[in-house]
Amino acid sequence: MAKDKKVEQITDMDVDFAQWFTDIVTKAELIDYSGVKGFFILRPYAYAIWESIQATLDRRFKELGHENVSMPLLIPESLLQKEKDHVEGFAPEVAWVTLGGSEKLSERLCIRPTSETLFCDHWSHILHSWRDLPMLYNQWCSVLRWEKTTRPFLRHREFLWQEGHTLHATAQEAEAETQQMLDVYAELCEDYLAMPVIKGRKTEKEKFAGAVATYTIECMMHDKKALQSGTSHYFGDGFARAFDIRFSDKENKLQYPHQTSWGATTRLIGGLIMTHGDNNGLVLPPKIAPVQAVVVPIAMHKAGVTEKANELTARLKTIGVRVKCDMSDQSPGWKFAEHEMKGVPLRIEIGPKDMENGQCVAVKRSSGEKITVSLSELENRIPEILDSIQQELYDKAKRNLTENTRPAATMAEAKTIMETHGGFIKTMWCGSPECELAMKEKVGVSSRCIPFEQDVIGDNCPVCGKKSEQMVVWGVAY
Repeated sequence: MAKDKKVEQITDMDVDFAQWFTDIVTKAELIDYSGVKGFFILRPYAYAIWESIQATLDRRFKELGHENVSMPLLIPESLLQKEKDHVEGFAPEVAWVTLGGSEKLSERLCIRPTSETLFCDHWSHILHSWRDLPMLYNQWCSVLRWEKTTRPFLRHREFLWQEGHTLHATAQEAEAETQQMLDVYAELCEDYLAMPVIKGRKTEKEKFAGAVATYTIECMMHDKKALQSGTSHYFGDGFARAFDIRFSDKENKLQYPHQTSWGATTRLIGGLIMTHGDNNGLVLPPKIAPVQAVVVPIAMHKAGVTEKANELTARLKTIGVRVKCDMSDQSPGWKFAEHEMKGVPLRIEIGPKDMENGQCVAVKRSSGEKITVSLSELENRIPEILDSIQQELYDKAKRNLTENTRPAATMAEAKTIMETHGGFIKTMWCGSPECELAMKEKVGVSSRCIPFEQDVIGDNCPVCGKKSEQMVVWGVAY
């Protein structure tokens, strides 16, 4: 909707983006604050959005042969210590259980920050032969990381996610799995969430603790900051060696399998808000919206209006549209504002004059455009309009990404871009961690990824001037 029509209780996004975000998550009834700092309550509407994301991913995982499992919540300290790099990476964020009832435990138990060690311990018991491979597992659960600074959806201490864990006979198979699952996340973001992505590999400094390689999809939010929206990790055989996971190959020789891990979280809901939201509230892409259309009867006291509204609702349900009819006793204006706040993609108005003319009025949440739809064409036109909203949201987000990604050949140029425009910067990079750190300290950006689609931005690293053959995308991240 146009900015001059914004709902007054929402802070203008261009005045204070952080407060605007907080206003959205509370006013749209997505989040409530619990009695423990950093632990948030996902209200029914937020959970419905997560269920929609979950259903989309779960269907895709199963199409690719993955099975869902459930691992324990607690990890013995001795188990966590088996993979040195992994435990060091998570040590600052771990919460420990030391009492069972009133008795002190003989060994501390970690509340899972992630489940690699649990899967590895399990696999060490059940993997025997090459015939058992690949093992393609996924888990839907919550994890706990004791973050110092928390924000709704973006950084919870406890958050919902899925974590995939797989074992393969060869490095090639494991690498293929890692790339395949990154593509699944990119497909989710672009095709369903209407969030364009940059796919690439994390630098050594930014990769997951214990991984050989970490791959990521990076999205740009409305305020031009980056949101890491899904990661996929190749572990090699490091975890297998640490946990003594071995199998007999076709020649009956013992081998270590190669492992992957990949995950996406409820921070995707935060990404939806910050990519598409406006000063009237949430804006949801139709493919992921729990309610794609709401029918609002106008002048409900007039004969036949409520019956016609119910009839339209039933017709749309028959063709698979996720639709509801708002029969509450609130005024039409109140209903309009309420459904705009919750980001329902399409509002369908039907009143006495519409009925006389054999039509209804469809209003796009994303733009406010009003479209007159003949009732005889309802089943054809409404899906078309929903498809057009989905594409328009993606195109708008893509323009934001394209227009706010700029090349820089020198640090001075990069600094000017960040101070003047913000957004993403593309530069060459020599691969030195010292130069990566210098970009953070002097320009204020972190490496987001080494994109798969490479451009050539001059010949040299902007920090040290050495000849460089890889391009990096930099930005300020949530």
